[in-house]
Formats: sequence, C-alpha cells, structure tokens
Amino acid sequence: MQCLCKLGVTLALATGLGSAALAQTKLTIYTALENDQLAPFKGEIEKAVPGVQVNWVRDSTGVITARFLAEKASPKADMVMGLAASSLLLFKKEGLLESYKPAGVDALKAAFRDAKEPYAWTGMDAFLSVVCFNKPEGEKRKAAAPASWADLTKPEFKDQVVMPHPASSGTGYLLSEPNDKWRRPIDSRDKLRL
Repeated sequence: MQCLCKLGVTLALATGLGSAALAQTKLTIYTALENDQLAPFKGEIEKAVPGVQVNWVRDSTGVITARFLAEKASPKADMVMGLAASSLLLFKKEGLLESYKPAGVDALKAAFRDAKEPYAWTGMDAFLSVVCFNKPEGEKRKAAAPASWADLTKPEFKDQVVMPHPASSGTGYLLSEPNDKWRRPIDSRDKLRL
C-alpha cells in the first residue's frame, strides 16, 4: 500500500511537471499580412524559438494601428509584423517600440530600415499602388483610361474612383495625404470617392 501511495505521488508530480514542461509561451503578433503569408512565418518563428506558440491577430493596417495605439497603456501584443512603415513611424514617435536591430540589417537599402536611433523597425516588403480601369464602363462613359494619377481628377471620373477609407486601410491612408493638390478631402463614408 505504501509503495502504491509513493507511486501515485510520483506519477502526480511527474504528470504535473510534464504538463508544465509542455506548456508553451504564447507570442501574440499583430499583423496586416495576408492570411496565406502567415504559416511560413509562424513555422520559422516557432522553429527558431522552441517553446513559443505564435498567436496571430490579423486585420487591415488601419484597424491594427488603431488597436495598437488604443492599447498603449496596457499592451496586448508582443510583436507587430507586416504593418505599414507609416504606422511604425507613429508607434516609434509614441514610444511604443522596443529597440531591436537584426543581424545583417545594414546590408538592406535605406528605405527598408530605420534611419534614426534608437533603431526600432525593419522593412520586409514594398507594394505598388495601381489603378484598375474597367474598360467596358469607361467606353460607356466615353472616358479614356487614365495615363497618370492626375487624370483621376478629370470630370469623367467624378464619383467613379473608389478607394478604401483611410481610417481602416493602409492603402487608403497612403493615398489620402491632404497636401497633394489632385486629391479631394476625405469624407465620412466607408469608401472614399473622388
């Protein structure tokens, strides 16, 4: 009986220690990357840091930026990844980023790395902005395809150009700077119409 009791205590301790040893550290990462991009990053992070389990919080750039700023006093994210440089610059200004300079970063082009100390962000992607033109609709309106961004301000495109709202979209924010003469003021609708 005493032997069985000792065995029970030993098993209970071993089970308790085993489950503690198996417990993983959750790493919460806020991101605006597309869903199909997440798995390779998750795999590499978890491989490089054994015992870590990546938990993605994914949304558009605007939503992630607003959430991160709203949580300033009580951060919920351990890391931000795949967000627009404009958001990272704002986070740095607000003192929300820890300094981290990865090995080899000096070999990157200047546009892909923080230029000011303390070093706080490293770029990973670059995107192009393009205009998609609906040729059949343009022909109906007798509108030629735009050849420049400025062409979008021509009368034949009034109420025909749609952009995501800058409050929820990095693309909308990127293209809504008020200093550019050809852009119209942002309204409160969900979509920006020029």
